[in-house]
Amino acid sequence: MLLIQIFNKKKKKNPKHDRHNKMAKIEKTSPLAPSGFPDFPEIDGIELATAATETKYRGRDDLLCVSFPKGATVAGVLTRSRTSSAPVGLCRNNLETGKKARALLVNAGNANAFTGKAGDDAMTSTVRTLAGKMGCDEDQIYVSSTGVIGEVLDGDKINAHMDGIIQDLSGKHWPAAAKAILTTDTFAKGAVRTATINGVKVKINGFAKGSGMIAPDMATMLAYIFTDADLSQEILQNIMNRAADKSFNSITVDSDTSTSDTFLAFASGAEKIGRITDINDPALAEFCAVFEDLSLDLAHQVVKDGEGARKFITITVTGAEDNRAAKVIALSIANSPLVKTAIAGEDANWGRIVMAVGKAGEAADRDSLEIIIGGQKVTEHGMAVAGYDEDACTRHLQGLEINLSVDVGVGGGTATVWTCDLTHGYIDINADYRS
Repeated sequence: MLLIQIFNKKKKKNPKHDRHNKMAKIEKTSPLAPSGFPDFPEIDGIELATAATETKYRGRDDLLCVSFPKGATVAGVLTRSRTSSAPVGLCRNNLETGKKARALLVNAGNANAFTGKAGDDAMTSTVRTLAGKMGCDEDQIYVSSTGVIGEVLDGDKINAHMDGIIQDLSGKHWPAAAKAILTTDTFAKGAVRTATINGVKVKINGFAKGSGMIAPDMATMLAYIFTDADLSQEILQNIMNRAADKSFNSITVDSDTSTSDTFLAFASGAEKIGRITDINDPALAEFCAVFEDLSLDLAHQVVKDGEGARKFITITVTGAEDNRAAKVIALSIANSPLVKTAIAGEDANWGRIVMAVGKAGEAADRDSLEIIIGGQKVTEHGMAVAGYDEDACTRHLQGLEINLSVDVGVGGGTATVWTCDLTHGYIDINADYRS
């Protein structure tokens, strides 16, 4: 009897071992990740360095400093969250001054959000320290923080690395910079482009982070774009506004808007392109298009690294009352847990798309509604297309890239948004986020 009791005794679990295994599974690189990180050229007037402060992470850099020795024009698009973080408020205030930026300081692991006066003081301490060492005004320093909400940032821990990070500044550290700002991301996100303005070739480098808490206005996302073009703040801001609407404000992973969303662009002005005062100047057309393309590339990478994501989903809505209504409907589909889990399960349950269109609150003609999955029309005249091939739809859903099109039959409005599926991996990551 004793031997039976011993062998039948349930093995005691080791909580640390379980958590280690779970987090190791979570950190596996997304199957949607690009094949590699791009080769970043150096950009005159921009230097970068990283450091490991161990604010949250061990064995990796978690602090980034970008320096603009001669100053840089800066523009930005920031979260509209009513509970935005201290760094978002600082960036918003600094943008209004119109001054040239001298540095960007980013820490990962702690969002410094909802931390009251203590959080403000910690941020101010790091800004004052960096400004003093660079010999510039405090409002020329831009700050971003990403990570856990509600924990006060340890400013002293960051300040202790300031001398070292300044000494290490170089134009070569782009890959390290992109990695240092990551949190639950499984890969670094970067993109490189060039454009010509008035016959002058200019460079554009960008990197971003984001994986969960991703939704328009903007996302749990930090994104930075750098160029050597000599642009005014007004022109750069207009370019950013257009790009943000078509990219970062058209993606969603989980419908949750972050307290820390920050999208900043810096122009060192090293390449003189002549005076441009109008966003519609033909000389600027190529640059605007390339800037938007780079922004969309980064936004797509954020979605492809969505927490637990296995599929990248493009949703296009046509026939809406206007473009605004089309986007509302598209996001209703993209944010639906039922749609996202059906796609995760590779189930061609188009009825869930019908539901998501109906709940959006925008005009739609039920009997004109057309749904296309992977190029095949599955509904028309208020019902399923007779004899449509559901197996073909299922095969499409078994792929990594999913295309859904919906025409709601009431007007000429169109919109495209991008999202990912919803898997158990999302639960695993967020259940253990603070572990």
